[in-house]
Amino acid sequence: MIALSCLQCGTPAARPDARICRRCGLPFGDAPRADAELPSCPVCYVTVDDDGRTPSFALPGLRVDIRRHMDEHDRHPVGDDEWLETLREGDKLRWGRWTAPYDTVRRYLVTGQIDAGRNRKLAHDLIVTAMTQLKRWGPNGEILGDQPEWQAARTAVTELMERYAVGRR
Repeated sequence: MIALSCLQCGTPAARPDARICRRCGLPFGDAPRADAELPSCPVCYVTVDDDGRTPSFALPGLRVDIRRHMDEHDRHPVGDDEWLETLREGDKLRWGRWTAPYDTVRRYLVTGQIDAGRNRKLAHDLIVTAMTQLKRWGPNGEILGDQPEWQAARTAVTELMERYAVGRR
């Protein structure tokens, strides 16, 4: 198994004796350049710190590169992704009478907030509005001018969050 990967872009070494990343030209083990866009985990959406590493799930106090971080998700899942996939219809997620963009909802379930990251557009629909309201006021917040549809959407998202979190236990 090749253990080397670039701390700037996350690219694994092609060979065990490789010394420089073939993608960005940075020597393996060197900290990322200050002006570089740092890699993010596609599972939990965390971006590496300035040193190109994240805290380890398996060994507290240890810092690991993005590849090892992604491998650790096998034993430390962020939620029940298998169940979430059963609700998927193409690029949408459908549960009950609700439908919303899959990527947006999964990101919300994992991070607990609306943060689509740079260069992404959020699809604004009732469920996304409900997720925004949940982040701002919580599941039991009283909202001036609240509508029954918004209340129902917040309830649906709250139930979805609770069911998804079962995968972490």
